[in-house]
Amino acid sequence: MSPEITKHNGKVHSSPLRSMPPPTSFTPVTPHLAISPTVSVVVPAMNEAENLPHVFATIPQWVDEIVLVDGNSVDDTVAVAKRLRPNVKVVTQTGKGKGDALSAGFAACTSDIIVMIDADGSTDGREIINFVGALVTGADFVKGSRYAAGGGSDDLTLNRRLGNKVLTGIVNVMYRTQYTDLCYGYNAFWARHLDVLDLDCDGFEVETLMNVRAAKAGLKVHEVPSHERNRIHGESNLHVVRDGFRVLKTILKEWRRQPTPSQPEPAATPAADRGVA
Repeated sequence: MSPEITKHNGKVHSSPLRSMPPPTSFTPVTPHLAISPTVSVVVPAMNEAENLPHVFATIPQWVDEIVLVDGNSVDDTVAVAKRLRPNVKVVTQTGKGKGDALSAGFAACTSDIIVMIDADGSTDGREIINFVGALVTGADFVKGSRYAAGGGSDDLTLNRRLGNKVLTGIVNVMYRTQYTDLCYGYNAFWARHLDVLDLDCDGFEVETLMNVRAAKAGLKVHEVPSHERNRIHGESNLHVVRDGFRVLKTILKEWRRQPTPSQPEPAATPAADRGVA
């Protein structure tokens, strides 16, 4: 073990670091990289049977758990998911809306890290390593950005682009953030922060709610570039004007709400022990 060097009142102090976990506790990610935390991926889906083969094919095999939240599909969404990944965990949604689906999915996760992606093929599971990498190197909450260098979108219409820009600007002013992309559904976070996020919304405003509450709680938020692709099959349930007003209402409502204190990192698993190898 190498000592940890710190300064206190001008004096140098050293204390031994905790030993690294044994090699068997790390999950291989690439031939040169392994991670210690476990990872769950939550996929809310309603009538996405045609898209799931593509979506699941992009999710890395080293992911520990896939939680599919089925919004009472009338097609073969659940059967296709079980055929593609026999160990998939299926949660049947009892309410309605994306926010409700994610809340149910998060509650079912058993891993250290939770990643949320879409079931329509617009988010690329191969980017998960970028989100996880940011978390194990110090971030509390990682949000994908289509506007960060290296990101982009094949699906943003002019109205969606303008609306997102205005809403992002409002949040940055009100909450003193520096977000580049507010309304995007590709995010990841440490499961211990679920209480801080405290999802209590039903619709597409859920992404905004998570971003705002993460900032209010003082979490270390990091953006990573992400490329949004077009939906492969089917039609989106997003309505720009209606959902835009719901997002704005959420932003203003959160301004009056007291933040929930963030949970400290468990002392038994400091960052130096929990990251990459």
